[in-house]
Amino acid sequence: MPDLRTLARRVLGPLILTALSLAVAGHVYAEQPSPPLLDKKNKRVWIEGGYIEFLMSLPAHPPRQYREKYLYRETTAFVPRHRVAYGTAEAPGTVVIDTTAYALYYIEPGGTAIRYSVGVGREGYGWHGTEMVTAKRSWPDWRPPAGMRARRPDLPAHMVGGPDNPLGARALYLGNTLYRIHGSNEPESVGRASSSGCFRMSNEDVIDLYERVRIGAKVVVL
Repeated sequence: MPDLRTLARRVLGPLILTALSLAVAGHVYAEQPSPPLLDKKNKRVWIEGGYIEFLMSLPAHPPRQYREKYLYRETTAFVPRHRVAYGTAEAPGTVVIDTTAYALYYIEPGGTAIRYSVGVGREGYGWHGTEMVTAKRSWPDWRPPAGMRARRPDLPAHMVGGPDNPLGARALYLGNTLYRIHGSNEPESVGRASSSGCFRMSNEDVIDLYERVRIGAKVVVL
């Protein structure tokens, strides 16, 4: 039977080190359970329910580099692009976007497709239908539509293309709409409902798709 000092060292030591490491990293939590208490009389260590989960949980407001390293992979539907079996009546060269799966499929001959992860319209901004690719732009300029600027007066009227541009490295324009399939300077937003109706991809993926899709290609949004 370990003595009280040994028990405290074994139980409290790792917990204190973990808590200190989180504090040093600058992570802030909205609600923090009380730390473990040492009951000398009964020679026990009392740990409040939820404390271990608190130590192991992701921070409420993680810094950007933390989001990109962990949240981007673990809490989104993002998966690397890959070839899949895909039965469809759509012709090769068609783009099919499954908004519920955060997936974009580029249809190939022979019953296969290349699957990419996409960010889709958040609640109230999603849409479904059929369009066609009417234009393609490399490192496109961004002109926020009037409705978006009304909601966000801080947005510029025009932003030149480049690494900081929200449209990312490439853009495919859909019909006469304001919607696009485009890259993003916020890769952590891919694989979730994050946009105002456009379809966001990682810059690497949108460059790959850009080279495959031709102007006039059919785009089906499910």
